[in-house]
Amino acid sequence: MAHDIPVLDLTEWEGAGPEHRAGIAARLDAVLRQTGLFLLSGHGVPEELTDRMRTEGRDFFGLPRESKERYRVSRPYDNGWRGLGALQVGALDGKPDTSDLHEAFHVGPSHRTGDAAFDTTYYPENKWPDEQPALRETVLEYTGHMTRVAHEVMEVLAGVLDLPADFFTSRCARATWTQNVNWYPSLTTLGEVQPGQMRVGPHTDFGTLSLLDRQPGVGGLEVWNEEDGWFEPPFVPGTLVVNLGDLMSLWTDGRWQALRHRVLAPSDIAPDEELVSLVYFFETDPDAEIVPLPAPAGGGAGFTPVIAGESILQKVGATVSIPG
Repeated sequence: MAHDIPVLDLTEWEGAGPEHRAGIAARLDAVLRQTGLFLLSGHGVPEELTDRMRTEGRDFFGLPRESKERYRVSRPYDNGWRGLGALQVGALDGKPDTSDLHEAFHVGPSHRTGDAAFDTTYYPENKWPDEQPALRETVLEYTGHMTRVAHEVMEVLAGVLDLPADFFTSRCARATWTQNVNWYPSLTTLGEVQPGQMRVGPHTDFGTLSLLDRQPGVGGLEVWNEEDGWFEPPFVPGTLVVNLGDLMSLWTDGRWQALRHRVLAPSDIAPDEELVSLVYFFETDPDAEIVPLPAPAGGGAGFTPVIAGESILQKVGATVSIPG
């Protein structure tokens, strides 16, 4: 099973007839039941834009620390810069004492509802570095594509479950999302790694789905399922990794798995390896009530409904415990 991760071609899905779609849907359903991820091609994100996003994001981390401090996050659910060691993602997986070995720059949507307290809570202001005026334009262009792709994937997922195409997206008109640029420094840069430390500790994402543009590496992504344990998913250039989060697992009442995954520590096999990942975390409208689907679409786990934003905030707060 470990290598049987399908590639969904969005253009193929859009042009497929009922019988062809049913075959694609069955394969997606199988991997989402067992592991919680697939690869995505035909997404229409320009390669040049992805390259520019990665390069300009990496340039931000090269700024002097005193410059990056101006853009530091000020609370758990916030946009801006998080320094090395500021997150303990593994805390939610039972590993609370191992800070993550990466820096991150977070950007979110600019939605406004007119309720100042609500907007401050769920749509924090972005912090754009004065030192890199081009970064803002690049990020806004890139996240525009990511939001589009997220909605298209959510429509596919509805189709897999034989639900109306807008079943999920109708709760996403003002969706919260976070675009991360994650920099994983080399072992040479870090100097040493403490026992148990990883670039990102084991965890599941909190929202509905995540879109990852990854770089493969010795200290790279690993995913988990009960049959195979931990394994490295296939890398196909030009594809995005789509993985499901806690909200989608709850929404399908356990039919689909939230992907458990981690990013390994830098290795002395490749001491100069550094990686930059572009990760887009998509959720729903923060005030949406996520009610588990009944059978036959739902998996019958008996999960309890949640308010999406409240669930996200609670989990984010549990992972932030160390200044970076």
